[in-house]
Amino acid sequence: MIPGKHPYHPSFKRSFLFAQQGFRLAFHQERNIKVMLAGALVGVVVGIVVHFDAISWLIFALCCAVVIAAELLNTAIEKVVDLVSPEFHPLAGQAKDIAAAAVWSMCVIVALIGAGLVLRALGWWG
Repeated sequence: MIPGKHPYHPSFKRSFLFAQQGFRLAFHQERNIKVMLAGALVGVVVGIVVHFDAISWLIFALCCAVVIAAELLNTAIEKVVDLVSPEFHPLAGQAKDIAAAAVWSMCVIVALIGAGLVLRALGWWG
């Protein structure tokens, strides 16, 4: 909430509508959200093909949620940086690069977890 503004708080339902609006906005404006959702869809197909068990599906879903959440946070950070520093500034660039690195590192970890889940489902590991 912006200091000095009317202390209006949206209802619980309205808060969810704002969240949905934010997701739609990110989906329409950010290529990486689409890429990550496509990757999740590929993961679902692979999970069906290799017959993930219930625990593997839960781990897979958690991994997908974490990556999407990280990308949404990265997008929010980039928007705020663009707002406060519309002209180029090295620190603004560094902040955006670091936020992107957080998403990249999460994607690497999730890819390794996904590979482990597939190997486990195929009986080659664990």
